[in-house]
Amino acid sequence: MGDLFVLAISCIFINNILLAQFLGNCPFLGTSKKMETAVGMSMAVVFVLVMAGIITWIVDVYLLKALNVEYLRTVSFILVIASLVQFVEMFLKKSIPALYAGLGIFLPLITTNCAVMGVCLINIKEEYSFLEAVVSSFAYAVGFGLALILFAGVRERINLARVPKPLQDTSIGLVTAGIIALTFMSFKGMV
Repeated sequence: MGDLFVLAISCIFINNILLAQFLGNCPFLGTSKKMETAVGMSMAVVFVLVMAGIITWIVDVYLLKALNVEYLRTVSFILVIASLVQFVEMFLKKSIPALYAGLGIFLPLITTNCAVMGVCLINIKEEYSFLEAVVSSFAYAVGFGLALILFAGVRERINLARVPKPLQDTSIGLVTAGIIALTFMSFKGMV
């Protein structure tokens, strides 16, 4: 149980998928201008990443390795992730149309979000057990959401400030993301 807690803390803070491993930056920068959109994207990524982590682990262990076709890992993982994102997209369109409209193009981009694929591949590379893969997938997703929500909060405040013309919009966003990444690096000595 203690090992799973350390794994979760490591995935959320120390090896944060966005700020330490630099995966998933497109939705990070694109959906962080409004807090509501950031929270919605975070929840969508948590669902997709946890389900993708579980399903890809099962597919890898019980199908690809059993049939000795590990070379099909990338194709099969993309198929799983694309199916899950399509499910989330249909659900949001039907249930929460305002969030669906707010996420816009970034919702289908979860399919190509390298953070989701990266976590699935990390789970396999590290040879995690099923429970470790579930904890890892959830913790990486929580770390993604935490970073995205923190960043959205800071960006909303920046929009109210007087920012020099050359640093407005994306430029100040990248500077801010770098500072947030530096703060997460302070957790490196924990584990």
